Amino acid sequence: MLMVANISKNKTIAMNEEQKKLFGIEQLNVKRSEIPAVTHVDYSARIQTVHQETNKKYYMLLKKFKEITKCPVLVNTSFNVRGEPIVNTPTDAFNCFMGTELDKLIIGNCYLDKNKQNQDLKKDYTKEFELD
Repeated sequence: MLMVANISKNKTIAMNEEQKKLFGIEQLNVKRSEIPAVTHVDYSARIQTVHQETNKKYYMLLKKFKEITKCPVLVNTSFNVRGEPIVNTPTDAFNCFMGTELDKLIIGNCYLDKNKQNQDLKKDYTKEFELD
C-alpha cells in the first residue's frame, strides 16, 4: 500500500447537507462510495496493486472475484483482534479466525470453512476485549 489515490468520481456517493453536519464517528460512518470499506473521509483510498508476474495466485483470485462480483477490489487489512498481536503464523490465523465473525480462511492452498471446523475450538474474544 504505497500510494493514495482518489476514488473514481463514478464510484463516489456525495454527502448530503444533513450528513455534512454530522461529527466524529457519525460522519465517519457515512457511506462515501461503492467500496466503503476502503474509502477515506476525503474520498481517497490506499492502493496496493497486484501483478500476474509477481503473484499469480492472488492475481487469479482478484480476477475471479471481479468476474463473479463485478468488483475488482479486495480489502487488505490487519489480521488480528484488538488487544492481540497481528497474525504471524498459520496457528495465529486459525485462532483469530475461530474467534471472529470471519466465515472462511485461506492460507496458501488450504481453504477453511468455519462451519466445518470443530466448534469446541471457537474463541469468544468479547469476554477478553471491549468491542468498538
